Amino acid sequence: MPRATTLILILAGLCGSSLGQYNEEEDLAWLQYYLRQSRASSYNYVPYYEEEESPAYAYSYPSATDTEPEPEPQPQQAAPWRCPQECDCPPNFSSAMYCDTRGLRYLPFVPSRMKYVYFQNNLVSSIQEGAFDNATELEWLALHNNQIGSERMGKRVFGKLRRLERLYMNNNNLTRLPSPLPRSLRELHLSYNHISKVPSNALEGLENLTALYLSHNFIFEMGASLKGLSSLILADLSYNNLRKVPDGLPASLEQLYLEYNYISAIPDDYFQVSPRLLYVRMSHNGLTNQGLSSNTFNSSSILELDLSYNRLQKIPRVNTNLENLYLQGNQINEFSISSFCSVVDVMNYSRLQVLRLDGNEIKRNAVPPDAPLCLRRATVIEI
Repeated sequence: MPRATTLILILAGLCGSSLGQYNEEEDLAWLQYYLRQSRASSYNYVPYYEEEESPAYAYSYPSATDTEPEPEPQPQQAAPWRCPQECDCPPNFSSAMYCDTRGLRYLPFVPSRMKYVYFQNNLVSSIQEGAFDNATELEWLALHNNQIGSERMGKRVFGKLRRLERLYMNNNNLTRLPSPLPRSLRELHLSYNHISKVPSNALEGLENLTALYLSHNFIFEMGASLKGLSSLILADLSYNNLRKVPDGLPASLEQLYLEYNYISAIPDDYFQVSPRLLYVRMSHNGLTNQGLSSNTFNSSSILELDLSYNRLQKIPRVNTNLENLYLQGNQINEFSISSFCSVVDVMNYSRLQVLRLDGNEIKRNAVPPDAPLCLRRATVIEI
């Protein structure tokens, strides 16, 4: 085997490249590129794939002050790994472009071959119209931790991204949801912005959306914006200014996070329309027993229910399938076994494993004698 080929294979192993990616006819070109890059900087690159949870910062590029200057980049068509001078495109993952954490105030040109583009942790404040028109193959777009404002975005900047699946715009200065959004979206991350209202038609047509993150905004109204999201699994609306729950939930929903709002009441049978709902978190609201019907939380699918730090005076009735119930920090003054078991006998009992009642007005001696029979599965009961 020629010495150049041997060296290529060694370097490929150090960089995490597979032998299937190695092309002997291009070894000298690849080697020249790698040696030039290693003189200017070092990087530790881990490809980010779809089955992972989030496109966490996977590529770091430390600045170098004592290195030789990079040659002027050739036109984009000159070599398959060429990309804007401000960014990096690893040769063994040519569909990814890393422009993160570089103090950029503008968005560089995105080559048409790119599928994964990372612009996070910069100083970008605007997105011009047509910024992504050339990059119609984009699937992941990371724009979080910038200074992007709604008034400084083109009206249809995402209009041509018909394959976009994940859009990260959390930690910006948005005052409204971007629109229109690609129907292909599966995850939309808009937490830590300044959004105050979500119109009922703001998410219209996003039938593929599975996860919506809108926490830490100033939203006071959601309307029926969630109702038509037929694939939605997770909705995080925590840390907002909501005074009522969204009008209608999708049947596909499994996780609903509404903690740290100002909700005081829930309509009758509100959760019954979502037969797959598993986790409901509504701590730190203003819920009262007067604002709940007798069967509001009596849903057979719910496994975890967090109602801590509200204004409840009685334990709401829950389904026997519930496994974790958090009620600490309320004003509960009685322990009613009928909240857990409508009938108490050998065959009828609750599946509850964790029950938190600490920080209430209830006393330990208020626990009824038939509680151990009803709550026989419980491993933690705190009063």
